[in-house]
Amino acid sequence: MEEYNCNVPTIEFDPMCDKENPQKISFEDVSAAAFRIQSGIVKTPCVKSHMSGLYGMDIYLKNDFLQHTGSFKERGARNALLLLSKEAKARGVISASLGNHSQGLSYHAKLLGVPTTVVMPNVAPIMKIQKCQSFGANVIVHGNDMKEAKFHAMTLAKERGLTYINGYDHPHIMAGQGTMGLEILEQVPDVDAVLVPVGGAGLLAGVATAIKHLNPHVLIYGVETEKCPSMEVALKNNEPTSVEIRSTLADGLAVPTVGYNAYRTVKPIMDKLITVNEDWIARAILRLVEQEKFVVEGGGAVGVAAIMAGLVPELASKKIVCILSGGNIDSTILGRCLERGLAAEQRLVKFKVTVSDRPGGIAELCKLIASIGVSIKDIMQERAWVYGDIFSVRVKVVCETRGPEHMEELREMISNSYREYCFIGETDPFSRQNSCASIDNVSQ
Repeated sequence: MEEYNCNVPTIEFDPMCDKENPQKISFEDVSAAAFRIQSGIVKTPCVKSHMSGLYGMDIYLKNDFLQHTGSFKERGARNALLLLSKEAKARGVISASLGNHSQGLSYHAKLLGVPTTVVMPNVAPIMKIQKCQSFGANVIVHGNDMKEAKFHAMTLAKERGLTYINGYDHPHIMAGQGTMGLEILEQVPDVDAVLVPVGGAGLLAGVATAIKHLNPHVLIYGVETEKCPSMEVALKNNEPTSVEIRSTLADGLAVPTVGYNAYRTVKPIMDKLITVNEDWIARAILRLVEQEKFVVEGGGAVGVAAIMAGLVPELASKKIVCILSGGNIDSTILGRCLERGLAAEQRLVKFKVTVSDRPGGIAELCKLIASIGVSIKDIMQERAWVYGDIFSVRVKVVCETRGPEHMEELREMISNSYREYCFIGETDPFSRQNSCASIDNVSQ
């Protein structure tokens, strides 16, 4: 690749990401990027997962959350910054990002002495905003989503003469991300399939370009969240199409429109696209914490979620690499994910039961629950909204079990001991259903 000196873009036009003239990256672009960035990027490990036996396949985890800023985005950011002209470096760069690209750009811009401004929507995790500030970037929080943040960033680029660097569709960004594909083939040379998280599709485009060139037989699967299925919609419409962004655990994948360059690059070489449910993402985050001792954000856990959800049965007994693309999960979101994952696995159970309000009524309930080894996390009494017997109290209990069988044992015991009860759970992770012994108790 040659050095570039981007003209200042108009508000609605990025010359490096032109809808009418999309650019397709090549293997040569990726290999050149690998040489260019090697001194500033961590060659992250690709380790065999403890979950392999559980799912009947050899699962390897590419731990790119171990980059200095906790994300694969450093690869593309460093490559793009190194390819700037001297004039562009002196003026500075600007970008819009939910956090990971902003951090990668801020960190490497500081190392390379390039002034940096990043625009982040107000839904970006606080931790990511603070990290960008710690790297010396000028952080502007603006807009409710990526679309609004990007518009504002491009407006500022025009006003201030800065170079706008698209975080997922810039050709130099995609080439940099593709260097991970080269590492995967070096670390697991006989890999059968690679599961790649999809947001704007820059990582997918880069990794697919590298791997398919060296080994066309390796399957490349893209994985995205159902809350922002931008690639799914693009494939249906045969072009990148804007989708509505809904709140998602995989905030790093919440890009409304896949990149035009990325789409053109990846469409002919991607073998399958998978869309995963949010509950499975929560369960994947939980499983990675428990089994691997890895703290991974939702966007980085979607490949594991696809395996856990049984969405890749054709890969049984195959050797698979899941890219864990980022670990920058907000601590409060992590807590919610773990609890949601526990609930989805029926290890966290909530139910209501009507018991006697006479002395010892609640104590007897607690004794019953403890008798089968279930641990009570929270218990709350409700008297005013109980109908019928004035000497009854409705108790809401949140407790921990060992899983579905233990939960069923609890439910059977409660049903045998009390007339009115209601379990709020889900036997099928994809459909929420209440199992109640009294219509009176259905309300949550």
